[in-house]
Parts: sequence; structure tokens; C-alpha cells
Amino acid sequence: MGGIGVSPCDLDREFAPQIAQLLATPPLQSAQEYYDELIRSKKPDGIRVSYSGKHGKGVCANRDFAEDDLVLKDQMLVGAQDSLNKIDCVVCSYCFRFIGSIEFQIGRRLYLQSLGGSVDGSTERHCHGSDAGPSTGCSGASSGNSNAVPQEVLMSLMDGNMSLPLTDQFCLPSVVACPGGCEGELYCSQSCADSDWDSYHSLLCAGSKTEPLRKSALQKFVGHANGTNDIFLIAAKAITFTLLRYRKLKRQHGSHESSSSLLMEAWKPLSMGFKKRWWECVALPEDVDSSEEELFRQQIRDLAFTSLQLLKDAIFDPECAPLFSLDIYGHIIGMFEMNNLDLVVASPVEDYFIHIDDLPESEKEEAEKVTGPFLDALGEDYSVPCEGTAFFPLQSCMNHSCCPNAKAFKRDEDKDGHAVIIALRPISKGEEITISYIDEDLPYEERQAQLADYGFTCTCLKCQEEQPV
Repeated sequence: MGGIGVSPCDLDREFAPQIAQLLATPPLQSAQEYYDELIRSKKPDGIRVSYSGKHGKGVCANRDFAEDDLVLKDQMLVGAQDSLNKIDCVVCSYCFRFIGSIEFQIGRRLYLQSLGGSVDGSTERHCHGSDAGPSTGCSGASSGNSNAVPQEVLMSLMDGNMSLPLTDQFCLPSVVACPGGCEGELYCSQSCADSDWDSYHSLLCAGSKTEPLRKSALQKFVGHANGTNDIFLIAAKAITFTLLRYRKLKRQHGSHESSSSLLMEAWKPLSMGFKKRWWECVALPEDVDSSEEELFRQQIRDLAFTSLQLLKDAIFDPECAPLFSLDIYGHIIGMFEMNNLDLVVASPVEDYFIHIDDLPESEKEEAEKVTGPFLDALGEDYSVPCEGTAFFPLQSCMNHSCCPNAKAFKRDEDKDGHAVIIALRPISKGEEITISYIDEDLPYEERQAQLADYGFTCTCLKCQEEQPV
């Protein structure tokens, strides 16, 4: 296994043929049918997924687009907010829209910071990539400052007993609790709560309605992920997504289909993502010498195995045993590493303070008498957005170019975690739609070095022109 010894997971050996089948590249016709149906269901009628011998799959325009046109709004298949970011932002656990009120957002954030930045009783949190693998740049909570607001004032903000000026112009959805009674997941609507429960959370809820032994096992899994690398939390959602799809398919088909064919069908959405084992594709950190690479990769594999064992203790289903193999787990995490797409939702708190700043001078002065202390307490990080990692099934099909014709860009009306792709220039029907995976303004050598982590050498027009002779 990548030169780091035999897998410590017995399931890797016991279910080797089934695992190989799950990890095989989907047949072209099956993949094409999947993407055609996905596009029909989402109704982004302007695109299609196509295949070429040069780049594999890509996304092409099905009609002409003008500059700044919306090309695609893609709902995530699996995603999660970064653990540290939960201190700064309260969002719906399903669609990642900000919830509560401006007062609730400000009050809760300052209150948690006054306690040392804890959302679940622990003061030490890690975001994706903190211990192993590249960081996705979590913001984390701001450090405390001398402009502290009294706790009773913060409680009044959170309880809704205190209002700030003009927040009625920035209404947010009310907070809906988790149906399973856990405090870690909140929603913007009953619809989102139900969708999350049906898609992932019914197996991952450690609330009051969860059987005590399973609750304890889930808490150990989450504690390990928060203490090491919260990419494990997203991998767990990918497994529960497949498990729940399997059970739904089994109810629909009864005993007419074999469990292995039902599992293949349940796995299909995840089978489309490009995957390599996490410990083989994660970039070597700068502080790890190349002579230590094999040891580093073995440590990464062992870390994943520990996480998997904890998850297995909580939700193992013998009918779907191959899903709990280390090989599958490693490939799921590797998919997020290789297709690592940022989940970002702009903060309404930023919009609120900008609005206050833009008021006529007399109104601004009056409003700032109330809002000023809160802005001072929040400091320069008052505008932290919701941040996380997600897998978007259609955006992940888009190929890279250093001179792209489209980009991921949230408009003012985009308030949730969907991926939004906007045309950078006119795009003709039949033209491939490309985005940039990196900062395309970097010099040629730096761009190629960064793209090497994705496993390819870019030969776009810009790279051809800038390539040293």
C-alpha cells in the first residue's frame, strides 16, 4: 500500500473484490447517464458534462453565456463547516445560511471568545489540515482584547432582549433545533433539518434521543476529529450518506436486488469523484524532511485508521461492511484532498457594519454610540465568513486553466453554501467551461508547482506562451 506496509484493517482483505469494484472508474455510459440526470434534476440547462481523451471529463456550454452570466449553481453532495469557524459563525448545518439574528451572531461570538473560544466545552480545536495535510485556512476565533463587552449585555443580545439599530434590515431565518436533540447542529428551517436528518445526521446525531452506547462512541469519534483533523467529519458524512441511500434503495427494491448491487448504486454519486488514498496524495508539509516522508505517510494512514475504528464503533452496518474498510475511508478523504473545494458564505454581520458606516453622518454618529463597542470588541475580524470544505458534483468536473473563462463567485443574493460559477467573459455554445484551481496571476513556475499537487502539468494557452524555451 504505497510502500508503507500492509493495511492494519482486516476488512481491506476480507472484502478486497467488493472494494475494488467500488473504487473502479465508473463505465463511461453509466457516468454520462448520472451527470445527465443530475443536470436535469438541478435544471442548470446551460451546461453538459462531456468526456475527452485528453482531460477526461469536463463541463461544456450548452448555450452562449455573456460576461457575468450565471453558469451554474451547484448544491454540495457532502460538506461541513470548519470546526474552529463554528465559534465565529452560526449557520444552518445543511445549507450553511446564517441564522438567528445579527444580535445573536455578534453576542454568541463575543460570548464564546470571552470563555476562551469553546463551542462544546473544549478550548483546543483544530481545523482541516491542522495536524496533517495542507490547511484550508480556517479563521479561528479572534484572541481576546481589552474592549470586552460585559457578559450580561452579550446574554441580552443572544436572548433577543436587546436590539441593535437597523438590524430589521438584515433579517435572518429563525433557529430550528436538531430533531435528535443534539446542540451541535442547528438549521434555518424544518425542511433543512429534515433533509440533513434523512441524508446524514440521523446516523451521526449524538443528541438526547440517541442510544447511550452509540452516543458515547459518536462523541469519541467527533472528539478525535476535532483534536486531529476535521476532514474525518466530512468523510463520516460521505459514509452515512451512502449508508442511508443503501437503506432507502433496499426499502424500495426489497429482496429483488443483491446487497452488493444496491451498495454500488448507493455509492454511485461518490464514485464519480476523483480519488486517491489520502496518505498517498496529501502534500508533504514543509517542516517534514523528504527522508521522513515514508514515516509521515504511515502516521497519516494510522491516524485515519484510528478515526475509522471510532466511526465503526458508532455506526457499523455489516450489510455495508466494505464502506468501513481503510481503503475506502482513505479514498474518500483523498477525494476531499484532491477535489478540495472551499465552502464560503459571506457574513451578514459584515454587511450590517458596512451599512452603519455608510449612513449619513448624523445618523451614523447616533447608531455608532450603540454599535461602536461591539465593533471594537470584534476587532478587525468582524467580517469572518462561514468557511468549510465541500464536494460539489458538477463544479468538481470543471477543468483548470490559468486563463479561465469562468470563476467561483458569490453574488449578493447567494446566501447559502451552494457553489456559484459566473462567466468571466463571453462563452460560446460548445466551448469548455474552465476555472482556475490556483492563483492564476502567479509566475509560471509557481503555478506549475502548485498544480503538480493536483497531478497534472498545465498546457493552457497562458502556460504555452510563458513556458521557458
